[in-house]
Amino acid sequence: MSNTRGDDYKIKVWNYKTHRCLFTLHGHLDYIRTVQFHHEYPWIVSASDDQTIRIWNWQSRTCVAVLTGHNHYVMCASFHPKEDLVVSASLDQTVRVWDIGALRKKTVSPADDILRLTQMNTDLFGGVDAVVKYVLEGHDRGVNWASFHPTLPLIVSGADDRQVKLWRMNDTKAWEVDTLRGHMNNVSCVMFHAKQDIIVSNSEDKSIRIWDATKRTGIQTFRREHDRFWILAAHPEMNLLAAGHDSERERPAFSVSGDAVFYVKDRFLRFFEYSTQKEVQLAPIRRPGSVSLNQSPRTLSYSPTENAVLICSDVDGGSYELYIVPKDSAGRADYLQDAKKGAGGSAVFVARNRFAVLEKSSNQVLVKNLKNEIVKKSPLPIATDAIYYAGTGNLLCKAEDRVTIFDLQQRLILGELQAPAVKYVVWSSDMESVALLSKHAVIIANKKLVHRCTLHETIRVKSGAWDENGVFIYTTLNHIKYCLPNGDSGIIKTLDVPIYITRVIGNNIFCLDRDGKNKLITVDASEYIFKLALLRKRYDHVMSMIKNSQLCGQAVISYLQQKGFPEVALHFVKDEKTRFNLALESGNIQIAVASAKEIDDKDHWYRLGIEALRQGNVGIVEYAYQRTKNFERLAFLYLITGFIDKVGFMCKIAGQNNNLMGQFHNALYLGDAKKRVEILENAGQLPLAYITAATHGLAEIADKLAEELGENVPSLPEGKSWSLLIPPAPLTASGDWPLLRVMRGIFEGGLDATGRAELEEDDEAACADWGDEDLDMVDASEAMANGGDDFDAEDGEANEEDGEEGGWDLEDLELPPEAETPKNAGNARSAAFVAPPSGMPVSQIWTQKSSLAGEHAAAGNFDTAMRLLSRQLGIKNFAPLKPLFLDLHMGSHSYLRALATAPIIPVAVEKGWSESASPNVRGPPALVFTFSQMEDRLKAAYKATTEDSRREVDEVKELIEIVKEYILGLRMELKRKELRDDVNRQQELAAYFTNCKLQRVHMRLVLGSAMGLCYKQKNFATAEHFARMLLENSPNEGQAKKARQVQQQCSGKKDSCELNYDYRNPFVVCGATYVPIYRGQKDVSCPYCGSRCFRPPLLLYAVEISGTEDNISSSYVSQEDVLSLVDSFSERRWDGIGFKLNLPLSKGAMRLGIWIAASRFFLITPYAEGVYDTVVFYTFDDWSY
Repeated sequence: MSNTRGDDYKIKVWNYKTHRCLFTLHGHLDYIRTVQFHHEYPWIVSASDDQTIRIWNWQSRTCVAVLTGHNHYVMCASFHPKEDLVVSASLDQTVRVWDIGALRKKTVSPADDILRLTQMNTDLFGGVDAVVKYVLEGHDRGVNWASFHPTLPLIVSGADDRQVKLWRMNDTKAWEVDTLRGHMNNVSCVMFHAKQDIIVSNSEDKSIRIWDATKRTGIQTFRREHDRFWILAAHPEMNLLAAGHDSERERPAFSVSGDAVFYVKDRFLRFFEYSTQKEVQLAPIRRPGSVSLNQSPRTLSYSPTENAVLICSDVDGGSYELYIVPKDSAGRADYLQDAKKGAGGSAVFVARNRFAVLEKSSNQVLVKNLKNEIVKKSPLPIATDAIYYAGTGNLLCKAEDRVTIFDLQQRLILGELQAPAVKYVVWSSDMESVALLSKHAVIIANKKLVHRCTLHETIRVKSGAWDENGVFIYTTLNHIKYCLPNGDSGIIKTLDVPIYITRVIGNNIFCLDRDGKNKLITVDASEYIFKLALLRKRYDHVMSMIKNSQLCGQAVISYLQQKGFPEVALHFVKDEKTRFNLALESGNIQIAVASAKEIDDKDHWYRLGIEALRQGNVGIVEYAYQRTKNFERLAFLYLITGFIDKVGFMCKIAGQNNNLMGQFHNALYLGDAKKRVEILENAGQLPLAYITAATHGLAEIADKLAEELGENVPSLPEGKSWSLLIPPAPLTASGDWPLLRVMRGIFEGGLDATGRAELEEDDEAACADWGDEDLDMVDASEAMANGGDDFDAEDGEANEEDGEEGGWDLEDLELPPEAETPKNAGNARSAAFVAPPSGMPVSQIWTQKSSLAGEHAAAGNFDTAMRLLSRQLGIKNFAPLKPLFLDLHMGSHSYLRALATAPIIPVAVEKGWSESASPNVRGPPALVFTFSQMEDRLKAAYKATTEDSRREVDEVKELIEIVKEYILGLRMELKRKELRDDVNRQQELAAYFTNCKLQRVHMRLVLGSAMGLCYKQKNFATAEHFARMLLENSPNEGQAKKARQVQQQCSGKKDSCELNYDYRNPFVVCGATYVPIYRGQKDVSCPYCGSRCFRPPLLLYAVEISGTEDNISSSYVSQEDVLSLVDSFSERRWDGIGFKLNLPLSKGAMRLGIWIAASRFFLITPYAEGVYDTVVFYTFDDWSY
């Protein structure tokens, strides 16, 4: 068997004899770097960019262990050839050795089978089956590879710092033995030879180096001219090495012209005619006897009028070859010609007989004729990496972070667009639109590079082409997809192997595979053609496709809902619940009623009642309330619609159901004081009944109640007048409310008349328009009289048995005749329709489409903005960000006053909005903060204390770094001025200030201050060091003179007192305690500004309060970081001295054993349970043990 890994997050196990994939292992969350079989057990180890290492059992096909600990991409992982160890290398600059002995014991012990099965599904935090044994630190940049020696306890590693390091390990520790230097670029792989005592390494400097493992010197070097090396393997028995390196491009170079595509295959220039689907071999592109073969051409450009071909490749650092192909050379394999050659990063035709060549060294374009003679030179406006055709006389210039269209004749920039790392440019046939393809994105723009939309992909984008309808069809590693002009996209087809689209004609996609073979793929384009017709408002095409095509599926339904066409989506849906939701959204109340009857669910009837009430359709509201037995709402509906007699019946029904509160409410609605007194008396509330009767003039009833109460008669306030509470009369006494008249929907007439043959027969009458439907309704009085508990009016009566069960025996009442079944107000093809549903707020669209905290704050969703910042940057203290959040929100909204009495209308302000933009496409919010504002703040900071152009993101990081250094230094300076008695601490703080990265003019001031302070305190050696540093920083005449004098006076002298400062040992300053943190010491860093903190005094306290605040950016270090720092104390002794303390903590806290080493340490003791209030300070001299 063999196994492979890839960028699709999958591990595939193959039978290499049958070339078949046996199974696939899933679990990693990012690209997988390496995989390896175990030499004895059925295990596979894999390393991934998700920062984990996983061990898999290929027999049970499960993950048996997850090794976590690295905090960057894990570049490789491998088993030890004999011992139970795993070595891994990561871009976090460490090599880790893992002990998997517990996993082996669990695997080989039959008694543990059941336990092993329960632990198969290892979570992301790993288990105890694999633990870190050693962490090897020494590389200055990310480590790409590490491997064991086959027999000796040695490890070799290679990293991006261009070094190969040799490590030795024993049972208790591991240490660095030596460093091998010689590579000129990143070391990508390194290994011990299986038989020889040598080390083999390869690098991106295009070399393989052989090193003597005992003498640690270079023996031999193998080089390639143009290919970087990436991977190594050694034969286990023979002296053979295999190396993986850059090779021919997998994407064929091609150019489409008219009805044909020209491309290079097997060293021949060929063309393929789309109409006849015939391939013709034009001419060979290799000169006889040439040793330098023009392999893997990068681009191809074709001039149809001159029948000329430009082929660009990476040979000799970038070159081109020009071929003029005669008309009669087609099919002649013996035709040869000498190509006209030249050097250039890229070349492309810009006119009939002119082509442009990029000269990167001078950043200019050379325009040449077909004789390869320079006719014009033109400097380019930006630092250009490649050029592409952009119309006659125009070039599209690609830089690192943008593209521009440059007019060669007028030397003007016609358009510019931010588009990082563009790889391919595809123009539409009319040259009105362009697609810019990068590794994981597709950017659509017009001919002037005005941005239209951007699509982001999780896997690589391979190729693309425009169809005749203006839809961009593109391919990824495993899909064919489409992109509409408004940015909507979808999947057309799934691919088995990658392809490269050359042209799209109707439902046919012409493409090339990796072998350069032409293929024709037929696809179903109806989905994106349907969406395009909706986008362009070609509703006749939409109607035709609905009638004739087989469009269906949840994706189409969701798209129609999202774009505001739920009434169209109704015609694709058979599921009643979905039809009900769409009918409510589109306002089609009759279809909603029909679906609710089929579903017959209380929740759906409730929702139907709410929508019908919103529309003012009283009859359907009444029917929905009846079906849900919602008597309270039904009584109130009768009140506001003027059916007072029905309110009386609802009062009697409530009485029969012993619903005293509902009965009392109905009596209030009726204004019947006598009935209210009766209800209160029956409920035993005699005092309330007496008060009600007395205040409403019911003297006889009041006297009767007074006798029953005796001495407990409540007193009434004197001098007050009472009046009967009677609800106001309704404006309308019957029927539905007036409906808002709106225009008929675009699709109503056509769809309802033609597309309903498949629906049920009882829906046909309601489909011509939003007409009426017979509802199975009964009058409330009828239901009460017949004793019907469930309002089942299928035959107009309720069963007597149901009436007895419900206790509705009211046959002695005089009831009015049966009411007519309510009808919808929009019957008989009327033009009265309900108002369309409201759209989604723009602020909600912003939060759904963006993962940027600033855009969430602009939308007013501060909670999600804070969650994003906490997850992405680890920020816990958001109080300083409150004014920024408010500014973002206020700045992205405008507020309009419509009428004096109407509320103010908020309007979202979108970035780059224009009148021509589609109303269905919403742009991101317009943010009030720009990079220029932050740059101005930095300049103001420079000025208060007495420009290298890169991308904005790098400049922001640089700005944060500069501000951090100045804040740290100035805080230490303020701290120093507060210390008047401790002169040693003053000197230390002044010395630490010199370690900050400041501008030279400020550094001279700091060095002068530190030099003078140390000289006064007779620390001559340190003062001499600062004087030497001051002279190296180009001081003025006065500063230089003073520094030379100090240097002369201090030469050869020693310090009078010892300072906690060693300028020979690199360090950073703790942002909390202002003490040096030397290399190798564990610390925690602020995720925002990168300031480093090391707080031994607060370790235990930090565990109690869950976080520590750094003084530089006022953000918090998480509890996990603090705990990891505590763990680091338990791993080593600092400076060889230390004490192990087991401290009793408060109730519920953990007991920590920590090693503390320095000139002092702190012990925090509990003053009260759960509270740390007293700090006891000890030094080593005071401590006895």
